[in-house]
Amino acid sequence: MLATNGIPTAEELAPRIPPAERLKKGPVAVIECFQKIPCNPCYTACRVGAIEKFEDINDLPKIDFEKCTGCGLCISKCPGLAIFVVDETYSESEATVSMPFEFLPLPEEGQEVDLLDRSGAVVGRGKVVKVRKGKYEDRTPIVTVTVPKHLSMVVRNIRVGGGKK
Repeated sequence: MLATNGIPTAEELAPRIPPAERLKKGPVAVIECFQKIPCNPCYTACRVGAIEKFEDINDLPKIDFEKCTGCGLCISKCPGLAIFVVDETYSESEATVSMPFEFLPLPEEGQEVDLLDRSGAVVGRGKVVKVRKGKYEDRTPIVTVTVPKHLSMVVRNIRVGGGKK
């Protein structure tokens, strides 16, 4: 399906999803990169060596989930906007998803937003808990939102200004 509609199937996503036991330990990066192209900024951004060195510049990124601290330095460095940090330890019922956000208006902390899946469909509402837009992010702010825990591997974008009308 990825080749025809740009949306990965569950089977394509499975090797990219951290194991349940790792998700219980705190924030961790999820790299949803599927194209073999010459690219490695995620590797160079990772200061803890969790993203493995590429044997070939065209390789898909591989992550050692146990080494990953969930710092998110890799998120804004990915030109494909394919890296997210998921934290299922945020609360009993909610997780957070940190994602690249290159749209205007930029949401503000505390703002409620529509939560979108990979196809752009609204799957719920969440609250912005953090917006990183410093020099390191280099014009790709990182937005962290709360999501119902069962949607932590579903939500991959937000829409500002949505909601009930």
